[in-house]
Amino acid sequence: MKLLGFFMCFILSIGYTQAQQLNVTGTVTDNRNLPLPGVSVIIKGTTKGIQTDFDGVYNILVNKGDTLVFSYVGFATKEIQVIASGTIDVTLEVSASELEEVVVTGYAAKRQKHSLGYSVSTITASSIKKSKRRRKVRALRGRAAGVVISKGNQKSRGNSNVIIRGTSSVDRNKQPLFVVDGVVMSKKDMAGIQAMDPSKIKSINVLKGKSASSIYGAKANNGVVVVTTHTGKFKIEDNESYTEIEENTFKHVQTSPLSTFSIDVDKASYSNIRRMINNGTQVPQDAVKVEEMINYFDYDYAQPTGEHPMAIHTEYGQTPWNQNSQLVKIGLKGKEVPKSEIPASNLIFLIDVSGSMGSENKLPLLKKAFSLLVKELREKDKVSIVVYAGAAGLVLEPTSGANKTKIINALDRLESGGATAGGEGIALAYKVAQENFIKEGNNRVILTTDGDFNVGMSSDTDMKRLIEEKRKSGVFLTCLGFGMGNYKDSKLETLADKGNGNHAYIDTMQEAQRVLVKEFGGTLYTIAKDVKIQVEFNPSKVKAYRLIGYENRLLNDEDFVDDTKDAGELGSGHTVTALYEIIPAGVQSEFVIDIPNLKYTRTNVKTGFGNELLTVKFRYKKPSKNKSIEMVHIVDTENHETTHDFNFAASVAWFGMKLRNSKYIKNQKVEDIISLAKSNKNEDKEGYRSEFVCLMSSYIDL
Repeated sequence: MKLLGFFMCFILSIGYTQAQQLNVTGTVTDNRNLPLPGVSVIIKGTTKGIQTDFDGVYNILVNKGDTLVFSYVGFATKEIQVIASGTIDVTLEVSASELEEVVVTGYAAKRQKHSLGYSVSTITASSIKKSKRRRKVRALRGRAAGVVISKGNQKSRGNSNVIIRGTSSVDRNKQPLFVVDGVVMSKKDMAGIQAMDPSKIKSINVLKGKSASSIYGAKANNGVVVVTTHTGKFKIEDNESYTEIEENTFKHVQTSPLSTFSIDVDKASYSNIRRMINNGTQVPQDAVKVEEMINYFDYDYAQPTGEHPMAIHTEYGQTPWNQNSQLVKIGLKGKEVPKSEIPASNLIFLIDVSGSMGSENKLPLLKKAFSLLVKELREKDKVSIVVYAGAAGLVLEPTSGANKTKIINALDRLESGGATAGGEGIALAYKVAQENFIKEGNNRVILTTDGDFNVGMSSDTDMKRLIEEKRKSGVFLTCLGFGMGNYKDSKLETLADKGNGNHAYIDTMQEAQRVLVKEFGGTLYTIAKDVKIQVEFNPSKVKAYRLIGYENRLLNDEDFVDDTKDAGELGSGHTVTALYEIIPAGVQSEFVIDIPNLKYTRTNVKTGFGNELLTVKFRYKKPSKNKSIEMVHIVDTENHETTHDFNFAASVAWFGMKLRNSKYIKNQKVEDIISLAKSNKNEDKEGYRSEFVCLMSSYIDL
């Protein structure tokens, strides 16, 4: 009887313990209601926990009374005690102080090894080496329980199909999720994964069951194959393309007194570089556009007060990377037009739905990003949706911004597949824009793609000619880049430059919020077009100069007064910042070699201009006009006191030149760049400057 009583108590205690187990699920968002992927959700006092998936969703089994700790880079940690099963949605608040202490890891966030209550099969390096010539995927055959390997068909180009028995689907078209060295691989990466050298693999873990989904999200419903290499730094060779950049050199003022260039409000380079560093990948030199890095950040420029839609701000001070030179900062601030005063918009969403857009950070992210924009639309705005893959088509007729549900539903129905007929899509989008043109309105095509056009008109030159022809219609262009691996920055930059538009790179929902909501007016409403800058240096004060960045925006001096010459556009509230490094007159520099005396040309220096350092001129056109208007501003040497903005912009330029391996920086220490940026963050409400400091810290650790 005593033994029976003991077993009864034991069984009851088990039942009681199980009864206390609670299933908790929810979504973690920021204070703008944007999902946060990769948030750490840990049971306090233990090492048990998970991370939120791409949609910010988590699911975890806890005991009654446990406390969940939610932590994420740049956000204040939050603790919540669990009282009952159900949904616990969490909003995390931005914390700039947290950004100072934590290094961002982006998509490549490393996952902790958990004690898992689901089926796990492990293959060690030694067992893989026994079959050295086998592909990595085929090494699973016969060694991982419940894993079926079959030879691929012609459509899959010979790649093996992997099916994990016991998962939620036995559909042979749904292979398991592959995670290599902590990075979730996309479908397009499968060929590269299967071609891995087995000798480089340390171990392979096969996960299945519902608990696997709680770690890797809904993408893991068909099981997970976790691969760890000996180096821990495996990556798929990419096919990204960038326009070659040849860094600007110093020019002698006496022979080249004028410097002329088009403004650039694009910011794609910074967010793209951020993605690379966060993912632990090498940053190609030509991906670094220093001017786009500088212009990513907001600066405290006063609003224009006069007749012009822009205000000019200049500063002059010491160069932090070279004690023998000085720095001039030239800033433009565009007039901020209230959203209610922006004219009615005729927007055409031109969306790439080709096969290359299937990754989570492409079409799925794109659809969510556009949903944010749709919520900003007014009744007087209208949206059309044109898609292209093997061919182009209109999937949504012009629809009022008041009918947001209809527009969002049309976005939700989009799926990826097929080749990429970019030229055909652009032609159709402009046709729809012209048919629904709003006179005195905001007519714009918003192209969203990874830029990998491969059917029909596809070369950069062909695209340039097409866009130059289409811009005559009065329709502006915005290019939004998505994804990695085959991202064609060169093509999107060309399209934006020649299409009277701008270019941004969106890697997260937070960046989508910034581009399409916070900077809605600047991104989508132009207040001045063909904006050019021309600087004339005073040779009695300046020996030589070089423009930092803007290599792809240089103009001939005569282009400044040529109203037929295309230049950059300025949007509502946009800021543009340019930096010149100058060698003062009489200062010797290893970067400036004296030129011989000229026989036929006089180079006498005019006097009588006092402390004038330079004169900067601006030309712009009103959006619907073809004649330019000129503004003039003089910079003198009297006031050397610089602001936090000056020093922070200098730190961004310094880091950009470091990434480009510039020969013009004497001080190469990233720690000194970090120190300069950190001490000049000033008011950093949204944490972007703090994030930049962390980004540089991550770069040191690469």
